[in-house]
This record gives sequence, structure tokens and C-alpha cells, in this order.
Amino acid sequence: MQGYLKCLDCGEEYPVKQDLITCPKCGGLLEIILEPPKGFTFSSLRGKGVWRYKDLIAGEYKRIVTLNEGNTPLIKSSNYENAYFKFEGANPTGSFKDRGMTVAISSAVSLGYKVVVAASTGNTAASAAAYASRAGLKSYIVLPKGKVAIGKLAQSILYGATILEVDGSFDIAMSSVMKLYKELKIVYPLNSFNPWRLEGQKTIAFEIYEDIGVPDNVIVPVGNAGNIYAIWKGFTELKSAGIIDRTPRMIGVQAEGASPIARAFEKGLDKPEFVDTPETVATAIRIGKPVNWKKAIKAIKNSRGFAISVSDNEILDAQRQLARREGIGAEPASAAAYAGFLKLVNEKRLDTNEKTVMILTGHALKDPEAMAKSEAKRILVNPEHIDKVVLGEL
Repeated sequence: MQGYLKCLDCGEEYPVKQDLITCPKCGGLLEIILEPPKGFTFSSLRGKGVWRYKDLIAGEYKRIVTLNEGNTPLIKSSNYENAYFKFEGANPTGSFKDRGMTVAISSAVSLGYKVVVAASTGNTAASAAAYASRAGLKSYIVLPKGKVAIGKLAQSILYGATILEVDGSFDIAMSSVMKLYKELKIVYPLNSFNPWRLEGQKTIAFEIYEDIGVPDNVIVPVGNAGNIYAIWKGFTELKSAGIIDRTPRMIGVQAEGASPIARAFEKGLDKPEFVDTPETVATAIRIGKPVNWKKAIKAIKNSRGFAISVSDNEILDAQRQLARREGIGAEPASAAAYAGFLKLVNEKRLDTNEKTVMILTGHALKDPEAMAKSEAKRILVNPEHIDKVVLGEL
């Protein structure tokens, strides 16, 4: 497979080498630019999940560390004829992060690393801890103290990660990881500034294509902003291979209290106005300074897309609607995609005749406290009179 690495900041190009994470010249983000193998067809592939697409994933892997991630369901909406939900909550640790983690941890192992580190709002922590444990690696997880949903924190504890808590936001945790990586070269970083992780996440695009072809729109919750780029990258590589002749419009959705990229699009800016103290009920996207903002903006603009923000109330309402009208339990950050869809339909900015896929990034069980906020009837009953209570409710 032909390709090269290119720095988004200084434009320097390098051969495809797995030990390159950031630009050696300026420290900027690297893109992995690939040309798929000539004559590639999906009919030749075998197996399921992320590594079904190993011929389209950059790098060489002496050992693949996997939990059979990927192959998540694409669920057709029962309320909108042309809408679909890509339910990433069905991954082994309950979020899309597993797709990238299998590639990142496999890279770490192949390069001989023994220690890995990641900053997280929760899902990366759970995934990194699980895959590091499977690989026999020591993992350090840097978390913003008191700002991680209990389900995700509990997973990280269960998998045996060493948890380092910092006062402040995720962005402070991320800067700590960048410092660790630059000063301690024995530590392998697992955050999405690592371009190899995005190689796993782009397989979402491949699965969508195999299920329903190329949709008109793909709506993605945006936090650190790597996933929307990765999915776009997957579709563009299929186009480069001549398998498809167009790519979908990428639509990013952020929470109002953590919406630097959405604000940039609303104001017509080329660069986000970062948020120092982001706040939202959607903890997985509570990020004010997304490290992958350049990649996200590139993906959105090149696909003729845009980004919007939604309120916490819209997110929680969308979460309830997903559960009670579609039967899908997704965490608040995932529900942001559906909230964005509903808002765009209501504002007539999105045509329901178009084929639209919403990426539901994580399972509802990730954030049990958010689920418990939903209104529900809870009636204390005498077992002998339960039939009368039910009949009275009908």
C-alpha cells in the first residue's frame, strides 16, 4: 500500500513509519495519506470487525491485539424512513474508541513499548485500560478530577489502569499527556493526536458502505474531533480506490457549552475560539480545545458539510427519544448526533428524503447518572393489588 505522512502545520512529508506520532520538525499533527491497493475489492475480504480491513490500514503489525471490536449494528430508524443509527455502543468496552485502540495498542506492541498513556473524558480511559491489559502493558490514564461519568471510571478501575487525576478540564489532562510523551519517549500515547488510532476509527466508514452504500449525510458528535475526520478519511480512501464516486456530507454536532468548532462555522472563522471551561451534561464531548480541530475542519469543509451546537436539554430529550421511540440506549454525547438531526430537520436544513447516518458513539450504561435523570413512573404497590394498579394505568 503506497502512502506517506504529512504535517498539517508545516507541510513536511515523511515515509509511512509507525514510530512517527507527531511531526519531527515542528511537532504538528500528522496525517496518514494512503493510496489503497490497486484492484482492491470488498468481495475479497474475510472475517468481521476492524481487522477485516487490514489491507486498508496503514502500518505493519507483529502482533494484533484485539477484542473483536467493530462490526457494530447499523440500525434503521423506525420513525424516519431514510435515517440510520451506527451503534458504536456495541463495541467491547461500549464505545467507538475500541476501533482506534486495537490499532494503537497493536502499534505500541509492535514497536516494543511497555507503557502507554492517555488523557480522557472517560471512554478512551476504559478502552485504553482494557486493550493495554490484554496486551500486557502498563497503562496510565489522566482524568479531570470529578468530571468523568461513573460507568467509565469504574471500567478503568476494573481493568487495572493507574489513574492520575488532575484539577481542571480534559484539556489540562491532554496537555499533561503531551508533556509526558515529549519528555518520556518510553511512553506510547493513545490519544487521537496519534494518527494510527484514527486508522482504526475510519473502519466505521467501510462498514457503513458495506451495509447501505454511501449515505448523503453522516452526523457525528464532536469532542476532541478525531472521529469525524477518521470517518471522512475512510470514505475518501474508498473514493481514491475507485470503489465509490462520491463522499457523504460530514455534519459535526457539539454541545453548546463546549462548541469551539461549531462556533467557528457559525461565525465563518477558519480557526475555533477555544473554550477554557467547557461545561455540558455530555461528558464525553466536554472538550474546549480539541486537539484534532484542524483535521475536523478539513473533513467538514472538504465534504461540503458544517457543524452545529445543541443545548443540554436538546441532548437529554434526544437521549430519551432514542430510548423510548427507537429502543436504543446511548450516552448523552451519542444522543447529541440525534439532537442535531432533529434540530436540522425542524429547521428544514436537512431533507428527510436524504439518507442520513448518525454515529452513536457510546452505550447508555457508560453514564448511569444521566439515564437516571429521565422521568419515569415509579409506583410503590401492594403485590396483592398490582392488577388493579395496572388496570388503573391503562
